[in-house]
Amino acid sequence: MEIVVGVTGATGTIYAMNLLKALKATGKVNTHLIISDWAKKNLEIETEYALEDMEGLATTVYDNKNLGARISSGSFITEGMIIVPCSMKTLSSIAQGYDDNLISRTAGVMLKEGRKLVLSPRESPLSPIHLENMLKLSRIGVRIVPPMPAFYTHPQSIEDVVNHHIMKLLDQFGLEYDQAKRWKG
Repeated sequence: MEIVVGVTGATGTIYAMNLLKALKATGKVNTHLIISDWAKKNLEIETEYALEDMEGLATTVYDNKNLGARISSGSFITEGMIIVPCSMKTLSSIAQGYDDNLISRTAGVMLKEGRKLVLSPRESPLSPIHLENMLKLSRIGVRIVPPMPAFYTHPQSIEDVVNHHIMKLLDQFGLEYDQAKRWKG
């Protein structure tokens, strides 16, 4: 299974780290990682992880400026793409078809090829423009999965909150994740 992971400059790089760990742990997913410059800076600001830690979890790492990378072509077959965290700049770029970097170009490929595209937008409060862009993308099949904590699981740590969101992202690809609690009714 091939999944592209884009990491943009919104806050929440820990979500990307935990997602990459989870995908690697499956033993059946090759990850194709693209990290924006601001995501690299946020990783440094928000976590104790180094860029090498994040890149070391991926099967292949691409330069966000390399629009000629193989993942920018529909002939490279993937199950889809997850962008986490997804900045409003990137979300807007995708909604408008403005493929100015590898993250937005690859997302555009997912759309034109009818593959899964999952966006985990990070912003609050949301402006009408943000909401309209999300609605536009949702109407054409993009999954909008923002990181919203679930308190019915009685999280004991930030890690519990993050892992619950990772479970929601992996659910989009039918991948099991045992590091988070599900609603039992």
